[in-house]
Amino acid sequence: MKIFISADIEGITTTSNWDECDLDHATYRVHADQMTAEVLAVCEGAIAAGAKQVYIRDAHDTGCNIDPFKLPKEAILIRGWSGCPKSMAEGIDESFDAAMFVGYHAATTRPGNPLSHTISSANIIKIIMNGKVASEFMIYSWCAAYYGVPTVFLSGDKMLCEDDKDLHPSVLSVAVKDGYGATTYNRSTLETLPELRAKSELSLKQDLKNALIKLPDKFEVSILYKDHKYAEKMSFFPNVRKVDSNTIAFERDDYYEVLRTLQWLV
Repeated sequence: MKIFISADIEGITTTSNWDECDLDHATYRVHADQMTAEVLAVCEGAIAAGAKQVYIRDAHDTGCNIDPFKLPKEAILIRGWSGCPKSMAEGIDESFDAAMFVGYHAATTRPGNPLSHTISSANIIKIIMNGKVASEFMIYSWCAAYYGVPTVFLSGDKMLCEDDKDLHPSVLSVAVKDGYGATTYNRSTLETLPELRAKSELSLKQDLKNALIKLPDKFEVSILYKDHKYAEKMSFFPNVRKVDSNTIAFERDDYYEVLRTLQWLV
């Protein structure tokens, strides 16, 4: 069994503010170590379920947060950014049996995590995809589905787990924290790490073929920018239209083309 893991940091057990996610901040390493620990727990669960290879996409900031010296021999770590439109799911293809998402967070505008955002917290107010506020989990778990890979596991904040539970009915999730305004309610890592390990293992023991969703036939996407100048500039991208002063929109029939377009617009 070959497993793909995509890992972020804003949805791990311990993070509460942006400084803790910033490579240059004094507190960053503590949380990067916790990101590593949570990925390791999910790796261990996958291996216990029979995984022989586990590819891990380090998907936060520089893409170089996870400590490679703490990973098991079955792991292959994908670091840095090539510019591939798959982005946070770079490395996924038809050869994988299942995808798992660790440390993910609520979508921009959603109040369950002070670190809520979608791709770019600097420029984007929100991305709407087929009528739903899009989280990074939505965007990149659909990337997995595009390649015929079922998403079976998710960990992150409580709001993300609740908001996106309808996307993949077979997903097992672990909500490691909750949030309100600028406050987080963080569970003990002594509790979350064993739960991550146990549920990731359990998620892979289901019928994986039945866990695969069917993607929509058409994708309607709109992006609301913080700055009207971005909307004006990005409206010149091929087959993109300006909706209002701060919003652009586009439609695609092929999901890879959605990912390719987002790569340039956000």
